Amino acid sequence: MGDDKGGAGTRAGRLTPPDWLLAGLRPQTAPVPWAAVARAGVALSAPLAVGLAVGQPAYGALVSMGALSGVIGDTADAYRMRIFNIAIPQLFGAVGVTLGTLVYGEGWPAVAALTFVALVSGMISSIGAVASVSGLLLLLNAVVGAGLPMPGPWWKAPLLLTLGGLFVLVLSLLAWPLRGRVPERAAVAAAYRDVADLLDAAGTSAYEEKRQAVTQSLNTSYDLILARRARDHGRRSPLVRLLAQLNVLIPLVEGAAAAHLHGRASRQPEIAAAVRDLADAVAEGRGAAPELVLPEPQGPADRAVEAALRHAATVVHKADPDPYNVDDRLGRPAALRIRARRATRSVLLSEPSWRYGLRLALCIGLAQALVSLVVVPRSYWVALTVTFVMKPDFGSVFSRAVLRALGTAVGLVVAAAVLSQVPRGWWDVPVMALLAALIPAFSAKGYAFQTAAITPVILLLSDVLNHQGFDLVLPRLVDSLLGCAIALVAGYLLWPESWHTRIGDRLATAVEDTARYVACAFGSAGDGGDQDQGERVRSRRRLYRDLSSVRSEFQRALTEPPPVGTRAAAWWPLVVAVERIVDATTAARVRVSYGAPPPARAEVADVEQQLRELAEGLRSSEVLVEVRADLQGDEEGVLEPLRQEVKAARAIASPVQPG
Repeated sequence: MGDDKGGAGTRAGRLTPPDWLLAGLRPQTAPVPWAAVARAGVALSAPLAVGLAVGQPAYGALVSMGALSGVIGDTADAYRMRIFNIAIPQLFGAVGVTLGTLVYGEGWPAVAALTFVALVSGMISSIGAVASVSGLLLLLNAVVGAGLPMPGPWWKAPLLLTLGGLFVLVLSLLAWPLRGRVPERAAVAAAYRDVADLLDAAGTSAYEEKRQAVTQSLNTSYDLILARRARDHGRRSPLVRLLAQLNVLIPLVEGAAAAHLHGRASRQPEIAAAVRDLADAVAEGRGAAPELVLPEPQGPADRAVEAALRHAATVVHKADPDPYNVDDRLGRPAALRIRARRATRSVLLSEPSWRYGLRLALCIGLAQALVSLVVVPRSYWVALTVTFVMKPDFGSVFSRAVLRALGTAVGLVVAAAVLSQVPRGWWDVPVMALLAALIPAFSAKGYAFQTAAITPVILLLSDVLNHQGFDLVLPRLVDSLLGCAIALVAGYLLWPESWHTRIGDRLATAVEDTARYVACAFGSAGDGGDQDQGERVRSRRRLYRDLSSVRSEFQRALTEPPPVGTRAAAWWPLVVAVERIVDATTAARVRVSYGAPPPARAEVADVEQQLRELAEGLRSSEVLVEVRADLQGDEEGVLEPLRQEVKAARAIASPVQPG
């Protein structure tokens, strides 16, 4: 009986879904964006109502399709960023639907046109977030234009789709006159609160998680403010004050690294409480405040935190900081023409850009050939599925294909109920308002949930255009499965990219940057001049931003099935180790700046050499190999914690391979 139970347990274990699938199906804990929910409901239902009122429901459906694209891109908090996130992709979408309409029903010309559009879409997606959405809409609308009959003449469909996107933009900007700078101010206040949580966690196991949250908050805040300041040259602009308030957080974050390893008074709750008071002052725009009463510092780490906190309080409560003393910790964005030239050169000369563009072009070419050339009742939904699954910055192709199949199946059940039970006409308006409102709410929960919400909306709009009704449901499920199969075979299995090698390259670059950061912190004279300090700050911020990107890439790799996910999991401890090395370097530099004896140059050189050897090993090896690091130095010196972290990083061994 015991053996039978064991066998049953084994069989039950084999039937358990894999972790990567469960991770995708587990809803993320994110607040419901109620404003976006309301905008989506109005933006997609109002055009349908207008179209029905004027006797042109197809026109209303096209405007709603454009609004759907705007809803998908409506993810920014700052109002100026919403203009870029929604308006620019709409222009690309208009070009896409125009090209698609011109080759509708043309067979080989349609295959060639969509394949070329897919190549361009894939290549420009590597530039950045706005370019990624623009590439998505370029291809998405081209697929729709080539697969659905559009009203003539040729310019009418792009005009109607663009009107829908602009309608979403107008709705999202309604509160701008009243809340113009609220998103930027809220982002800076959130960064202060995250720093308060970081100081609360100093000396505990929660510190690393809180430091990651601080990195993300600083990235978000700098992106919002510097993006606006690139076009705002006023020395008295409120952005100058916000940037000054954000900049003074950097010494406080550096002090937190020292407090985590060496602090005593800086770990007391009064410190974090004072930072939270500053967060409230930033959020409310308050001026003067009572003088800080802080614990007596007991060492260099405590003195660093106290000095940084008092300086932050001075800047936060100062009504008009000196605008000529406000530098950009990440560097001000270059002029638009310079960034455009850099982006173009990067796209044309980048191997990953060409590789992804070719992968996407192959998949779309196969999907469109199946639709246009094979005499079977297939639809644009095949290429549409490939477009969504193959987005590289949205996650793993494999897991997205599986999750899209599952999400589409759920969405089709909803669509079947709507198309079979709800009469066409004015009833479409309230149904569309309800279904559209679910898109932002479900998008925050995960990709499968977003797919389940979008599917019935697209089917309902498609039915307004081609009047197939309930007969749409089953063919669309088959088309989705075909699209997922094409993406898996032509976009995944035929391109066996070595994730562990790519991850190794990214990690190696981060380790090399860490070695340069160590040299920048201690390598010259260790005197901490203002110019050296500014370079150290910028170097550390860039390094943490890069490590955040590496961490995100690892997390995407972890959603892959074995062996990719297994390899990523084996390399994951080294990511954490590199982050700890940066923290230890920062803590050591802070202690030196506040009275601790500086390290000898030979000690710094040894640490730097070990890091460069680690980077070289990561690039030359496909597995993690343990290396004993012989680092000598003063055991009571400031670099001792850093030496221990470097030794730990080099001692991470590859996982035991099965015999």
